[in-house]
Amino acid sequence: MCGRSSLTKTESELEERFGASFYSDELERYNPLPSFNVAPSQMHPVITNNDQDHLVFFRWGLIPFWAKDIKIGYKLINSRIETILEKPSFRNAVNKRRCIVPFDGFYEWQKTADGKQPYRIVTTNVEIFTVAGIWETWKSPEAETIHSFSLITQAPNKKLEHIHNRMPAILLPEQEKLWLDQELPAEEALKMIAPYPDEFIDAYKVSKAVGNVRNNDPSLIEKIDD
Repeated sequence: MCGRSSLTKTESELEERFGASFYSDELERYNPLPSFNVAPSQMHPVITNNDQDHLVFFRWGLIPFWAKDIKIGYKLINSRIETILEKPSFRNAVNKRRCIVPFDGFYEWQKTADGKQPYRIVTTNVEIFTVAGIWETWKSPEAETIHSFSLITQAPNKKLEHIHNRMPAILLPEQEKLWLDQELPAEEALKMIAPYPDEFIDAYKVSKAVGNVRNNDPSLIEKIDD
């Protein structure tokens, strides 16, 4: 499960990376960048299949359109690639509403004799990578419209399997446009996803302070000694 990430870049760096722009009113409203500790329920930039020229802020944790309560989003922060076409919460979205979600790192916790040790995992071939995602639009009982997303997860590559039994579905740069292609059936889009190449992944230990969502500063991404 991927439940904590980082995006320590500025909006201008993201705009250059994706050739897309932010809406100025959303930047003023949310202003979440840079973030060293991105957590579920927070607003985070994504690029959707129906607006590839803009980075927009969606809530992390999918809220299906039929949901009665916003709290369901806490249970749907991730969607397993093995079952995404079968689950009612995800099936419609993966067919019609796909997105890419930018990060520059994510965290996983390894179980040890001394408790859980967090690792930060980064890509070495690109400074900003993307995770394949799905998105939804939900209207609250108070008539508030909320856009939300879920990250697709898969089995880990060899580099990470000693840390955790899942990893996010990181896309190679050349796969990003394909994932957003509305003409590409979900079955075909999912077939191109595979664990990210070992040679493009680095993992290192970081402070346990990252476990507290209230902590959000550069010290969280610093490597600690064994």
